[in-house]
Amino acid sequence: MPNWMDAEASKKRLEENKNKGKVQGKVQDTFKLFGGESNDDAGAKIGVNALLWRATLDTISFMPLDNADPFGGIITTEWYIDPSNQNERFKITVYILDTRLRADAVKVSIFRQIKENGEWVNTSVNKDTAQKLENQILTSARIMRQSRVN
Repeated sequence: MPNWMDAEASKKRLEENKNKGKVQGKVQDTFKLFGGESNDDAGAKIGVNALLWRATLDTISFMPLDNADPFGGIITTEWYIDPSNQNERFKITVYILDTRLRADAVKVSIFRQIKENGEWVNTSVNKDTAQKLENQILTSARIMRQSRVN
């Protein structure tokens, strides 16, 4: 079983990250989240790597979002049906597992269904598909970081 699915490892990771997603500063500082005036305080922070977060949202932007939790690092999409193939649909869940930009900081799960006799039926996804999407997210995040440095 992969480490990210293991309940004990998940509990340990939750304990380690307990304080990472908490709001920093005063209540008034939350105004900064919405583009208000800023001051020298830390303000509210997300608990994941901001570059991976942005790269993930950009990469899967063609799909409708179901949930985006920046404190937990989970992004889920609604089912997406490609207009060129109405008998197949996909759903994606992306887990951002770290505050650092690392190859193991992003995990993608892809779900696929096909329509048989008018009913949606779960089917397998090519194992390389999730890995390719993870690599695309990582590449996009690295490009963002590089453009920020230059």
